[in-house]
Amino acid sequence: MSIKIKPELYKLSIANPLHWIATGFGSGLSPKAPGTFGSLAAIPFFYLLQMLPMPAYLVMLVLTFALGVWACQSATNAIGMDDHGAIVWDEFVGMWITCIALPQGFIWMIAAFVTFRFFDILKPWPIRWFDNHCTGGFGIMIDDVIAGLIAFGVIQAIYWAL
Repeated sequence: MSIKIKPELYKLSIANPLHWIATGFGSGLSPKAPGTFGSLAAIPFFYLLQMLPMPAYLVMLVLTFALGVWACQSATNAIGMDDHGAIVWDEFVGMWITCIALPQGFIWMIAAFVTFRFFDILKPWPIRWFDNHCTGGFGIMIDDVIAGLIAFGVIQAIYWAL
């Protein structure tokens, strides 16, 4: 059984660090549900990043957002399509935002993953507004940042309600 690669993806160079980052270290190259695979691939990195003190974690989010704008724009330019499904760095950053101060336990990680994917896929207002009005690397990143912030709020509200 062979995996069919979309022709536009041949324009990416995994040897290019920006393309490698934009595709979530290759996780976005999955032929099915690349955004979901990108979100899943972000989880092991979160477990390393959560060891950072909160101020350092927040600085890391800002830096990975900025890197993401650059990397996603580079990949978009190479592919020639805006917000191609293989570009999943936005899912990484969105998941890491969702997981800010995530309570300990596997169930909370599952809840964070499901909640983030829910908002990222359905794109209710204001996520859809940003998705429709922002373009390029910034546009790719910002809707997932908003989805991550909303998912973070939902997870924290559930935690405090319990």
